[in-house]
Amino acid sequence: MPQINGQEVGATGFGLMGFTWRTPPPPQEQAFEAMRAALAKGLNFWNAGEFYGTPEYNSLVLLERYFAKYPEDADKVVLCVKGAAGVDAHHNSGAPEEVRRSVDTILKQLNGRKKLDIFECARRDPNTPLEVTFGVLQEYIDKGLLGGISLSEVRAETIHEAAKITKIVAVEVELSMFSPDPLENGVAAACAQYSIPLVAYSPIGRGMLSGHFKTIDDLPKDSFVRFFPRFSPANFGNNLKLVEQVEELAKKKGCTPAQLAISWPRNLSERRPGLPVIIPIPGATTKARVEENAVFVEITDEELAEIDATLAKFEVKGERYPEGIPMNG
Repeated sequence: MPQINGQEVGATGFGLMGFTWRTPPPPQEQAFEAMRAALAKGLNFWNAGEFYGTPEYNSLVLLERYFAKYPEDADKVVLCVKGAAGVDAHHNSGAPEEVRRSVDTILKQLNGRKKLDIFECARRDPNTPLEVTFGVLQEYIDKGLLGGISLSEVRAETIHEAAKITKIVAVEVELSMFSPDPLENGVAAACAQYSIPLVAYSPIGRGMLSGHFKTIDDLPKDSFVRFFPRFSPANFGNNLKLVEQVEELAKKKGCTPAQLAISWPRNLSERRPGLPVIIPIPGATTKARVEENAVFVEITDEELAEIDATLAKFEVKGERYPEGIPMNG
């Protein structure tokens, strides 16, 4: 099993965003059932966010309630929480006062039910030196209140800079067949250089690679991805062509497109030299979907080469995020 900060984790992790950052959120008991299923399938690296939902019902509120009901699960989970983005993900800051506010809020909401294993600022703050941000987090580590520091949505240069200042236990970036950039822009190579696990969020391309969306009308009416350029009417049809190719290969493999998409970075990590450990963290809000996502599909070298060729000639249309949301900090 791979390790993050000395703790063993499953080769696939679990993203919690969907449980609380949607309107309305799924029923709490449904969330609990899915969370228990994740642990039963070995998906014990959980990725949460202070701003995933309102302060009244975010990841931490859900987790506190879960561990109150299942206290025996607390030590089984390696918990990483994003924060330092205000309460609504729109005020990213690495300034000492915001980092302290965020970590203190997270610890208060967890209510002692679970240790904060890993904390990561949601984005790098260009106005605050990394030394300052990390210095505040080190205070919590020294007090035994925090396990380690991760980076989120960063470029290779930031990883090199951060690794010279402190121990970085993970780097979370978007990585999927729709967003293979970290494999080419130096991010994966930097992680490998310092033996830092790369945590791949949105491995199913925000649901697109599951094959469930054939038209824009298939997207949930309240889904925030409707505002993402890749899902705009101008780009959707073009990007659907990649989904169709993934579906074709999945059919040959006898698996679902989502299983193929999640397994792809794991296969790369295990078989391609120069890559770090890659841990995809698909989200799911039902037990059935968790169990589907937990299935690992072995992809042959020939099939990996086929996917490489497909991605090399396919041009994804649209940026990953809407204008104004920082990327690659």
